[in-house]
Amino acid sequence: MIIDFDRIEEKSFPNFKEGKGEYISRSYVDDFGKVMRGRLKKGCSIGLHTHEANFEIMYVISGEGKLIYKNKTEVIRAGQAHYCSKGQSHSLINEKDETLVFLGIVVEQ
Repeated sequence: MIIDFDRIEEKSFPNFKEGKGEYISRSYVDDFGKVMRGRLKKGCSIGLHTHEANFEIMYVISGEGKLIYKNKTEVIRAGQAHYCSKGQSHSLINEKDETLVFLGIVVEQ
């Protein structure tokens, strides 16, 4: 199966998970999870949230972001991935001028 994000409707989520600004995404969703290409412009974030019944992998395609995970703040850059295991919380913030673009994969367990 091929997922062509350019053919999927882009959606905007203001203050996603109580974050700031707008999270923009194109997503494929089924009963087993979600695959999305997301964007955060400068000053935008995905708020701190917990993955109670699933886990998430985020791979940064371009840009740089601040990642909060297990009470630590780290920088994540293009070419790097983040794994948020089931039961853990995380947040993603873009403080840079360049738009942060990432692939997110959420797997239901």
